Amino acid sequence: MEDRALPAAGFLYWVGASTVAYLALRASYSLFRAFQVWCVGNEAWVGPRRGEWAEEKFKVETRTIAVDFSLDDIYDKIKTGLSGLEIGVLVNNVGMSYEYPEYFLEVPDLDNTIKKLININILSVCKVTHLVLPGMVERSKGVILNISSASGMLPVPLLTVYSATKAFVDFFSQCLHEEYKSKGIFVQSVLPFFVATKMSKIRKPTLDKPSAETFVKSAFKTVGLESRTNGYLIHSLMGSIHASLPRWIYFKIVIGLNKSLRNRYLKKTKKN
Repeated sequence: MEDRALPAAGFLYWVGASTVAYLALRASYSLFRAFQVWCVGNEAWVGPRRGEWAEEKFKVETRTIAVDFSLDDIYDKIKTGLSGLEIGVLVNNVGMSYEYPEYFLEVPDLDNTIKKLININILSVCKVTHLVLPGMVERSKGVILNISSASGMLPVPLLTVYSATKAFVDFFSQCLHEEYKSKGIFVQSVLPFFVATKMSKIRKPTLDKPSAETFVKSAFKTVGLESRTNGYLIHSLMGSIHASLPRWIYFKIVIGLNKSLRNRYLKKTKKN
């Protein structure tokens, strides 16, 4: 019996040792990647070597094309305005959310809200990318940064249509990156949590709700390194925590939070 047990014990020893080594290697790689992304960064990817033009980029020539992205007949105007420009970096950053968290059927002016959310959050990303991507492919270089949202990582009830549109942006970006990375195009899906902006109605930045300037500086470090990113170290940790929660716990937390925000808004506006 002892002779038979020895080979089995040896086998289990090597299985255990291999598992520990694998986990150690994974942990080491994760730490290395975290250091590379959040400490070293890769800001040169969005520098002048990508081209002379961007939509909005500090210290480069800028042209403004005024359009209302809630409409769907604006893209000929944008195409004309972009004619002759060599665009190296495209930032699809237009976005619209709910006025406040609300149940789908109770969203004010629901038909119009649905149309605006789809036009602004989905159609704009597809159409503007369609206008700019051919030139990037022709030059075999380019960066496209699509601003999704942490609301697109997991479903967010009471922000249902917004969450779904941002999930589209995330999937669209991931697919586009895989299609065109061999042609020198880097497409990134950016999935931030709350940032202190007018849309979020957060005025004072905090550690977990950074200013737009702080977030952008952090997010630029990830370009060329991560095709899908939360863009900010604290947001990345928050994303990992959310993804690891059992789904029923996640939904309980999110619905509870959004119900609280809904009730506060309705009480403030005397609608309930």
